[in-house]
Amino acid sequence: MTEYEKLLEQAYKQVKKVDTSNSRFEIPKIEGHIEGKKTILTNFLQIASHLRREPEHFQKFLLRELAASGHIEGERLVLNNKVPSTKINQKIEDYAKEFVLCKECSKPDTELIKEDRLTFIHCLACGAKHSVRGKI
Repeated sequence: MTEYEKLLEQAYKQVKKVDTSNSRFEIPKIEGHIEGKKTILTNFLQIASHLRREPEHFQKFLLRELAASGHIEGERLVLNNKVPSTKINQKIEDYAKEFVLCKECSKPDTELIKEDRLTFIHCLACGAKHSVRGKI
């Protein structure tokens, strides 16, 4: 029986921890300013880490949805267009609905998994697995 318990403990250590608190998931609002013809988003990396997604993936989505070019400069994202913050916040919410929140339980405890040429969103809370668009 002790061998079984050791294996069980080892398995529990390998399972990813899920936040079981009932606190509501809130997406932080973008902070930034406009300099001439450029829009500078100062808290871009904080939002990407809050959503638990790669900054490159998040950046690619935003640039495509906002029809703008841009690049990451330190901890900021620099867009080469003037874009109002309300439009950027709406696109961040769209990103969260498509690539972060689980379609079954609506929890943000998910991860993106790439299998062959397909990308899936895997929920760590309920175990659901849904495909998402691979190319952004």
